[in-house]
Amino acid sequence: MKSNGASPSIALPLLALSSYFFYIAASDPRITRVGLLCDNPYNIFNRNVVSNFRAIMREISESVTDQRWGNYFVTSPPPTVYGLAQCHSDLVKADCLLCFAESLAVIPRCFPNFGRLYLDGCFLRYESYNFYNETTDPTHDMLNCSSNSTVPAERVAEFSDRVDRVLRNVSASAVQKGGFAVAGEDGIGGAARVYALAQCWSTLDAGSCRVCLENATSKVRSCAPGEEARAMNAGCFLRYSTTKFYSVPVSGGSSRVHITIAIASSTATVTLLVLIGACIGYKKYNKKQVHNSLMQLLASGSKFRLYFKYEMLEKATNFFHDSRKVGQGGGGSVYKGILPDGKVIAVKRLVFNTQQWADDLFNEHKNLVQLMGCSIEGPESLLIYEYLPNRSLDLVLFVRGHPDKRIESFVAANNATHILTWEERLHIITGTAEGLAYLHGGCGVKIIHRDIKASNILLDENLTAKIADFGLARYIASNKSHHSTGIAGTIGYMAPEYLVRGQLTERADVYAFGVLVLEILSGRKNSIYTSGSSSVLQLVWKRYKSNNLAACIDPTLQGEFPVLEASNVLQIGLLCTQASMELRPPMSGVVEMLQDKDRVVPQPKQPPFLNASVLIDKSSSRSRTCTHGCPTSS
Repeated sequence: MKSNGASPSIALPLLALSSYFFYIAASDPRITRVGLLCDNPYNIFNRNVVSNFRAIMREISESVTDQRWGNYFVTSPPPTVYGLAQCHSDLVKADCLLCFAESLAVIPRCFPNFGRLYLDGCFLRYESYNFYNETTDPTHDMLNCSSNSTVPAERVAEFSDRVDRVLRNVSASAVQKGGFAVAGEDGIGGAARVYALAQCWSTLDAGSCRVCLENATSKVRSCAPGEEARAMNAGCFLRYSTTKFYSVPVSGGSSRVHITIAIASSTATVTLLVLIGACIGYKKYNKKQVHNSLMQLLASGSKFRLYFKYEMLEKATNFFHDSRKVGQGGGGSVYKGILPDGKVIAVKRLVFNTQQWADDLFNEHKNLVQLMGCSIEGPESLLIYEYLPNRSLDLVLFVRGHPDKRIESFVAANNATHILTWEERLHIITGTAEGLAYLHGGCGVKIIHRDIKASNILLDENLTAKIADFGLARYIASNKSHHSTGIAGTIGYMAPEYLVRGQLTERADVYAFGVLVLEILSGRKNSIYTSGSSSVLQLVWKRYKSNNLAACIDPTLQGEFPVLEASNVLQIGLLCTQASMELRPPMSGVVEMLQDKDRVVPQPKQPPFLNASVLIDKSSSRSRTCTHGCPTSS
């Protein structure tokens, strides 16, 4: 499939749950990531790479659904982008689509660069040039050899011969059989067994396939006596293992588990990565949990409308009229919308941002704003969320004497003069803590929000806290302690180690949460950016040292709060804002302290930024958002 004209207008909504219904076997989609390469030939950012990637993936997804592979390219707007996706031919259709969905979830880590991704069951690549006939790429081809070996020393030579023989057999067979083959030899007399798989991409002819696999064979055989090896060339994939890893076709129906499901087929662009787990409902799969995971996928899919037409959303928001604008975040503006059936929604117009993604975010937690769907076919991408009538926490906490006349007008128009009771404040604090604990590991991955503050905490009709605006969110791999990145967030909520060194961990969110707790209980904004003002941290720390924390509580409560409990929660806030990130409790521990009123709260050490003149923006008395240009001294 090819294109030599402008980017086509394509109706397939890849970012919605596409209606791919089929029977699925309880097998293995082999989504283990074994090779990822990102490369930018221009060494500059070009936003059209992403839009063109989306265009080619819409076409390729149809081909993958029909024939398990596809290629496509677009030439306008520049740069030209070529794409190719292919599943290994032993995968059943369901497993192929699951592997393809995983590829689309991972490959955007390369944006705005070009990239190629090898999973154990499929391949995805997009480039600025026609690579379809490439066999090898000496600069970028990869070889993975296992360092483990259970082969006895006296059998190493025998095992290596067996590896060589199986590799030659599987490569020759693949060339003869259209680009794919599996082969193996069971162990005899105690010798280790060997199994192999060879796959050439379907854009290669037989001669090119042979060249690619011969090159791969010469590299892979050098990995023996390792238990496993993979050669990942530009035009082919070759793997051997002492375990039979490839799928064996099943005849008959007795051994198959039949489940009718809607599979998530996604193009995960940078601006829409938050949809990977929420709008798409995609989850990780492995052999042991395929059945349960697929049933969960079906159940989660039924919760959302998922795909909305752009024209309908235009009308719902009165064509994004200013009177319907209800918020502005780092990821874009938010508008109130009313659907034809009367349902009220919130529509977010996304701003392109290469730093905007949250991999594998499943926003089904009660303290995360619920995503209802998306729209990608119009001139801009839109996300559709539940509408929360009480808006954001800052409008409730800080409306008195607010300098923004528009907010004063909103307060007057909506009678938003409600003063939060002690119970309501504690409910909001606990809900926010539970939402963060979920993001930091309760959802199976570690996601750092990076911009926890009152304006990003929304309130439903029961004043339940909902964490919103994941425009700055970051995923941290389980095998990494932190992520080093350019700083972004809001001054006053940023942890010292992140502000000074760009060292991002989940404890940065803990710090911001601590500041938020002190704001909620005191009714004061953390004004370290205002010359001549004391920060909330200064105020609370001073009262803590004088053993009078209760004096920090918002005077509008008029003393109607439990003194000991309030002092403990303030102390928890101080614990979260300690200068050393190692001293801050994890959010799971914070939740436990908030829920167990009899638990002894540890004594905090002095928080940072008590003399924060270096952070004062003398040109403005308002909070400012930091995006890479913030101060780097403490």
